[in-house]
Order: sequence, then C-alpha cells, then structure tokens
Amino acid sequence: MADPHDTRTTTEPAPGGRRGLTRPGRDDIPALLVKVLFLGVVIGTAIAITPALVGEESWFFLAGIWVITAILVATYATGRALPAKYLVPGTLMLALFVVYPIALTAKTSFTNYGDGTRNDKQTTVDQIVGASVTRADDSPQYNLTIATDGSTSSGPFTYFLVPQDDPETVYEGTADGLEEDPGGVTLDNGRVSAVDGYTILDIKQISAASDALDEIAIPTESGSFIVRDGTSEAFEGAPTLVYDEGDDTITDTASDTVYRVEQQGDREYFVDDAGKRISDQSWTANVGTRNYDKIFTDSRISSSFLGIFAWTFVFATISVVGTFLLGLLFAITLNDTRVRGQKVYRALLILPYAIPGFISLLLWSSFYNRDFGLINDLTGLDVNWFGGATTAKIAVLITNLWMGFPYMFLVATGALQAIPEDLKEAATLDGAGGFAGFRRITFPLLLVTVAPLLVATFAFNFNNFGAIYLLTGGGPFSPDNPTAGGTDILISYTYRLAFGAGGVQIGFASAVSVVLFVVTGVIAALQFRATRSLEDVN
Repeated sequence: MADPHDTRTTTEPAPGGRRGLTRPGRDDIPALLVKVLFLGVVIGTAIAITPALVGEESWFFLAGIWVITAILVATYATGRALPAKYLVPGTLMLALFVVYPIALTAKTSFTNYGDGTRNDKQTTVDQIVGASVTRADDSPQYNLTIATDGSTSSGPFTYFLVPQDDPETVYEGTADGLEEDPGGVTLDNGRVSAVDGYTILDIKQISAASDALDEIAIPTESGSFIVRDGTSEAFEGAPTLVYDEGDDTITDTASDTVYRVEQQGDREYFVDDAGKRISDQSWTANVGTRNYDKIFTDSRISSSFLGIFAWTFVFATISVVGTFLLGLLFAITLNDTRVRGQKVYRALLILPYAIPGFISLLLWSSFYNRDFGLINDLTGLDVNWFGGATTAKIAVLITNLWMGFPYMFLVATGALQAIPEDLKEAATLDGAGGFAGFRRITFPLLLVTVAPLLVATFAFNFNNFGAIYLLTGGGPFSPDNPTAGGTDILISYTYRLAFGAGGVQIGFASAVSVVLFVVTGVIAALQFRATRSLEDVN
C-alpha cells in the first residue's frame, strides 16, 4: 500500500498497463520555480529592450535577441533535448564573447573608423549643414540648459530649451529633433534647473566641452535648426548650406559654391572645384583592404616588422621554456616527501603569482633604475638596463620569468601528483630509476597534461602587451626610427602606430588585430600538431 505522505515523483499506470506521465513531487517544485523565473526574466528582458531596438532600427540585434530567447525557451521549457541544456549555455557564451567580437573586429578592419570618422555620413552632413545656421531678425530665442546622462566632457549632450516668449513650455532637443514637455523637468524663472537622470553642466564644463557642443544642431519640423548662443541661450535659424542627396553634393546658397565628395587618403571630404574642403569632418566609410595593404606596404611599418616579429617569437619562446623549466624544477624538488615544510615553501613560491601583474611590472621597472634601482644596488653593477636594446630585452625576460614561473610551478605540481606511484615503482624495478625514470616515464606523462597549457601560454606571451608597455614602454628608441622600440613586440608596436600621435585609427588597429590573430592561430595549430604524438603516451 502506498504511503500517502510520500512526496517522491510517481507514475500512474495508463490504460493497457502502460506507465503514464511523470508528476512532479514536492522536491521538484523549487527547481520548477527557478526555471519559470529564469525564462520569465529572459522573455521579459527581450520584450523590454525591443522598443529601443526598433526605435534605433537595430534589426540585426533585434533578431539576435529573439533568436536567443527562442532557443532558451525551446531548450528549458520542456523536458526534452537533455544534452542541449548543457550545450546551449556554453555555445551562446562562445558566440557572444568570442565569435561575435572576432567578426566585429574583422568587419571594422575594412573601414576607416577612428578619430574624425566616428560618425556615419548622414550625421556628418547634418553637422556640417547645422554649423552654417545663421540668425534672422525674427529668429525664436530660447533659454538654454545643457545636460548629459553620460560624461560631462564627451556627452552625449541634451539641450533643454524654454522659449523666451513662452516660459512655461519646455523642449528636449537632441540630434533626432525636439520633444515637447519631457518628464522630470524642474523649471525656475523660465529656465530648466534640474532634470531627473541628467547632470546639468556649469559654465566651466560647457567651456571644456565647447568643441563637441559647437557641432550640435537640433533639427526642427520646419527644416530649420536650433544652435546654442553662448552658455545659456540658443536661437533657431536657417542654414546657408543645402545638401542634395541625389547628387551627393552640398551647395552654399550664399556663394553658389558646390562641394562634392572627394577621396583624400583613407577619408572622404566635401571639397569645391579647387579642392578646398568645406569642413575637416569626415565619416566612417568602407576602404576595402587598404588597412591590410598599409601593414605590408607602408615603409614605416614593414621596415621594422620582421625584426620585431623575430623578437616577439624569441620573447614568447624563452618566456614559456624558462618559466616551465624553473617551475618544474621547484615542483620536482618540493614533490619529494623527504622535504620538510613543503606547504610553507609552496606558499612562498606562489607569492609572485598572487601579486597583481601591473603592480609587479611597475615595481620591477623601478628595480632597473641605474642610480637607485635595487638590482644594481644588490649586485654592485652599474648597468643602464633600459639604455640599450640588449640589456632592456634581458630585463624583460628576467621579469617575465619571475612573474610566470609560479603558474608553471602549480601546473607541474598538479601534473606530477596525478602520475600514479606504481608506474614510478615499476620503472625503478626495471632499472629506470633516477634521471632515466624521469626522462622516460615521468616527463612524457607530465607533457600529456601540460602541453596544451604550454601552447596557451605561448599564445598569451606572444601578445603580452602589459609586460612590455608597463616595464619598458617598448623602448629604448633610436632617433632613426622613433616608432619602433628596442623591446617592442608586435602588439605594442602596432598599438603605438594605431593609437599614437597620429590619432586613434581603430580600423587600422582592427586590421592589425586580425593579422595577429591569424599568426598566433597558425603558430598554435602547428604547436598542437607537434604535440599530437603525446596522445600515444598513455
């Protein structure tokens, strides 16, 4: 007879003697509630952000959000497709945080996106036309309050406008146009004094952001624009420039000058017949493979590329081999049961790994100071470590060795302790004791475990930007080539080219990132292929 107090999941016989559907017991109710709550949050989030995506016409992201939502609902709303419950989260994370950034970087590499080209063409045209707004005698005047829901120096900025002839009406002005009577606004003597969710800019902040504010022109339904006049007033006026979308030209109605699009370098500008630009503003445009051509044909880059690539390979190789051998040596020593105080020694050895890397690099940078550095004081040397390329590279390798060996020590310790003791005992009985046993038994089994980690560590050091940037800054630099330093690896060298004095060139930096991704991937693939023979060790 069944226990009426039993709360376990039960099945009832169906007609014909078959087992019926499973009914959830009381123990399954919390899991069911968690599932319902999770799916409710997913669906609710998708519904909540849909209007914003539709307003921005972000159809790609809108489709992606609902595809992800449909996949999660289909996977977790039913008891079927059990393997998918484990595969879907990892697959989504892989797609969102690995595949999508790589695809976006590759897409950006074919553009000229960067300083001066961050806006699309239509936004740039609107700014150029809006900058030509002139005041008429009967132009409407507004009391202006400038606010932001972001940074007070870079925006985005919003104008809150109160007509001087109607001090009870408030308009919110953005690049999309005017909105009457926005919520959360506080009026004080015909001027907006506070807005919920916004920071009001003071005179000092307005002056600091004047370059960005000068580019703002609020379009109106009548075709005119509202621009600021000083820090506290604005006026509505008509532009003297007219854009013809069909001919893709801008005409100055005051002088009848026509400006057409012309390619200059990797950017496009509106210029007149004499080649004079109407503005230095440009826009994001597709440049094809020009960024990749620049990497291999620009003499500034290609002249130093091979030497820097060779040093990058040497730096990554020595860093991996050196840290592994040193970590393995300590691991073997402390894996001997005859050593007393193993826990204390192990704790001391992982201290360099416990200290944040950027702090360690900055400290080591001071250690190499010629006059006051710790290394010269302890050794009695008088070496200008960062004065020459060779000594600077030695300093980089020593520092990276100190920072990397604790990780290898932990990895090697775990791998050694995972090797069965009976294998070592059998090897000793067969006469393969001491170093011979280590070379023929222990080391091959050790490599089976650590080989993938060695490949990953090589890839990390191949792009170890922090070690170079924080320790030497890529220097020392020679007067003949101030863009390529003596310790620069590929990533630090291209960072200086892409984000140096010439301004931020994100499109070019993306192209360099793609090239480095391919190079690192090819090297890693070759290394994995070389370690395939270890699969036969077991």
